[in-house]
Amino acid sequence: MATTAPGKAALVLASGIHVALGGREVLADVEVAVADGEIVTLIGPNGAGKTTAVRVILGLQKADRGRVYRRPGISIGYMPQRLSLDPALPMTVGRFLALTDSGSGRRKRALDEAGVGGALDTPLSDVSGGELRRVLLARALLRDPDLLVLDEPAQGVDVGGQADLYRLIGRLRETRGCGVLLVSHDLTMVMAETDHVICLNRHVCCAGRPETVARDPSYAALFGERAAPAFAVYQHRHDHSHHADGSVVPEGRDG
Repeated sequence: MATTAPGKAALVLASGIHVALGGREVLADVEVAVADGEIVTLIGPNGAGKTTAVRVILGLQKADRGRVYRRPGISIGYMPQRLSLDPALPMTVGRFLALTDSGSGRRKRALDEAGVGGALDTPLSDVSGGELRRVLLARALLRDPDLLVLDEPAQGVDVGGQADLYRLIGRLRETRGCGVLLVSHDLTMVMAETDHVICLNRHVCCAGRPETVARDPSYAALFGERAAPAFAVYQHRHDHSHHADGSVVPEGRDG
C-alpha cells in the first residue's frame, strides 16, 4: 500500500495499478499517494506511463486492476501536458478562462497568482509558450483545488523560465496548502521544490526523497549521464566514499 507524508491525510491514493493498452503493459503494480500540502513528482523517460498514471488517478482512464481513492468532495485543478488551440480562434486569455469560471475578478486574481496578470485581454494567439503554461496554471487555480495535478508544467519553457515556474509551484503549495502531483521527465529542475519522488518506467523503479532517488542505481540506469546534474542541486560534503547504493563507506574501508 502506498503511504503518505507522516501525519497527513491522503488526498489521493492509488495502489496496485495495472494498465494494458493494445496488449502491451503500460503500468504494472504502480502506487502513488499525495497528502495535504505535499508535492509529489512522477519522473521517468518518455513512454514510461506517467501521463497514463495521472489519467487513472483523475478518473479519466480506467485501470485493468488496482484501486484509486480520492478524498470525498476533493477539488482537483488539472494542467494538461498539451492543449491544442486553433491559432485563428479569436479568443482572449480572459475569454478562455471564462470557459472555466465566469467571475472576471477571480480570473484576474488567478492570472496574478500565476504571474501573468497583464495577459487578461491578450489574444491567446499572441501569448508565448511560457505565458501559455502560466495561463493553464491559472485555469487550474480557478477550481480552488485541494490537489493541483500538473503534467509537464514547464514543457516548452526555457531553463530560466522553468526554474521560476517550479519556484512558483512551491509558493502556491505554501500559500494555498494544497497537495501537488507533478509530472516531469527531468528530476534536476524539480528537486528543490518536491517532497517525494516516484521514478516510473511502467513500474515503480524507486521512490523517496529526491536526494535519495538521485543516488539510486535504478535512477542512474534510466537516465545515465543526465542524472549527474541532479546532484548539484544539493550541497553535499564529499570527504568520504560511497557504496554503489549510495551509503557511506566507513573510514579506512575505501577498498
